[in-house]
Amino acid sequence: MAASGGGDREDLISDINVTPFVDIILVVLIIFMVTTPIIMKPSINVNLPKAASGEESTPTPLTVSINAGGDMFLNGKPASELELTEFAKKAIAEKPDTQAIIAADKDVPHGRVISALDAIKSGGITRFAISIDKK
Repeated sequence: MAASGGGDREDLISDINVTPFVDIILVVLIIFMVTTPIIMKPSINVNLPKAASGEESTPTPLTVSINAGGDMFLNGKPASELELTEFAKKAIAEKPDTQAIIAADKDVPHGRVISALDAIKSGGITRFAISIDKK
């Protein structure tokens, strides 16, 4: 009789254990879920006025924000009234029905919003929308 040489031999593991992989993916998912709101928070804090009526507007290449201090921002970057006018001229040349969206803090003086509107209209844009928070 022939004897097997070596006694009890353990079987080789031939399949992949996916449990550690799933654990890592779940941890990464939780990290993304926690950090995304921090990353996506707008950099310009504007306390918009509240109104009961209002409609959704389409995205536009010309968004003007005015913070509580009266500083103007064009598409998230600081801008002067002259820069607003120049950007409006370029935008209207590319797309004649361009609409400007103005997001002004509720504590900004009315005159500051009018000067921003005047700069945009000087550039040739006649359509604009004012951002609000719905009640």
